[in-house]
Amino acid sequence: MLTLPELEPRVDVAVFGGSGFYSFDDGLTPVDVETPYGPPSAPAMVGTIGGRSVAFLARHGVGHSVPAHRVNYRANVWTMAALGARALISPFACGSLRADRPPGDLVMVDQLVDRTHSREGTFFDGPETFHVPLAEPYDASLSAQLRDEARSLGLTVHDGGTVVVINGPRFSTRAESRWHAAMGWDLVNMTQAPEAALAAEARLPYVGIGLVTDFDAGLEDDPTVPAVTQEEVFGFLADNAEHMRRLLHTAIPRLELP
Repeated sequence: MLTLPELEPRVDVAVFGGSGFYSFDDGLTPVDVETPYGPPSAPAMVGTIGGRSVAFLARHGVGHSVPAHRVNYRANVWTMAALGARALISPFACGSLRADRPPGDLVMVDQLVDRTHSREGTFFDGPETFHVPLAEPYDASLSAQLRDEARSLGLTVHDGGTVVVINGPRFSTRAESRWHAAMGWDLVNMTQAPEAALAAEARLPYVGIGLVTDFDAGLEDDPTVPAVTQEEVFGFLADNAEHMRRLLHTAIPRLELP
């Protein structure tokens, strides 16, 4: 199994900030962490939320300077695990492959399909090897707690869903999007793999919260819905990042941790 140092300060909950979600709370303090895999995307921002110790790390760096295919996922996850986190919450922007998952909705995903390539996706490159079980990539108890908190705030949240992870940085072709939907997958994203698998290798319970920003390459049965653009996604996220902050500020102090 993965051997980790016990870095200080110790934290209870770790949060990755995704596209459009680059900061969490003004009261957090940066902590520089050196990892065996190079530097993480940004310094870990450490402090307390409602009396519970938290570490926040901007997955794409401050201001989105690191695209999804260049994120140092190993350094990011290693940092959170070495800080002692007992849960890792991973909000992520995503395109919807279903008409009933419109922009603005949240989805507590419970499965993923990894279609990425050329990413460093394991801590076990040899000579030590370990094959992590990943039948259930997301922690069901933590997901349910965050779902309930989201609904109590009046947010529309869907319970369960499969996210297909593409390499990026480009968005899907219409044919790819049609295929993903035909396979029964619900969302498309660029960062949940290898992040989820690395969290499992680090024995770090993991939650994925999808924030739907668009309809990917459009809806086949509705020609008035256009394909996504970067400007559309970033503009939507700027308007909706506060919903995620409000959810996490409310939920983190109340979470029953593993």
